[in-house]
Amino acid sequence: MLRGMTAAQNLKLLLIVPHPDDEVYGASGTLMQLLSEGHRCGLVTLTRGEAGRTLGLAEGPEELARMREVELAACLEVIGLTTTPGSVHEQHTFPDKYLKDQPLEALVEVAREAMTRHCPETVLTFPPNGSNGHPDHVTTHRAVKAAWDSLPEEDRPVLWYYASETPPENEELRAEWLPPNLSRDVTGHITRKLQAIACHRTQALSTVDFIRKFPDRIVLETFYALE
Repeated sequence: MLRGMTAAQNLKLLLIVPHPDDEVYGASGTLMQLLSEGHRCGLVTLTRGEAGRTLGLAEGPEELARMREVELAACLEVIGLTTTPGSVHEQHTFPDKYLKDQPLEALVEVAREAMTRHCPETVLTFPPNGSNGHPDHVTTHRAVKAAWDSLPEEDRPVLWYYASETPPENEELRAEWLPPNLSRDVTGHITRKLQAIACHRTQALSTVDFIRKFPDRIVLETFYALE
């Protein structure tokens, strides 16, 4: 907890992720649990997702970005983030797919400022290998970890990474794989979680891929807590 802040002013959990939909597959059940317990939570989305899949639903990056904004708003309403007083969503406009080409310090400052202003108990982001090697995921990890490192030790939140029990098939990704040491059973929120996932209509292939590869993580959300 940051000095001078009370527990009531802090966020319980703050996600910092690059894309609309990065919040939903691995953590929406946890968000629903915490919000239902009366906690405040937050989400920082670094890009508008304009480089994502379109499934023929959008004619170009700008139209896709507008559609994904609507999809994300619907998802966060289902989760309850945007309807819970004191919870927050911050949308940034860094270029999707090209975070690695941005000055890293600009991304670090966004993450550091969010941690300082929202005073989260825990911050969740991607692991060093980005889970699947996506360069935006990897760059987001680097930025969040650098921001976390820059804070005085007594002011740092707990740091969680998305984690899977299944090691990556890719040898380079497997070298940086961090198996989960924390899990949360979100079975009680499965109906709403599936509804929240389905809000991201343009990314339906990502949904299919996730459920095919990690079906257990729909009901058991797993993380690596940095020790």
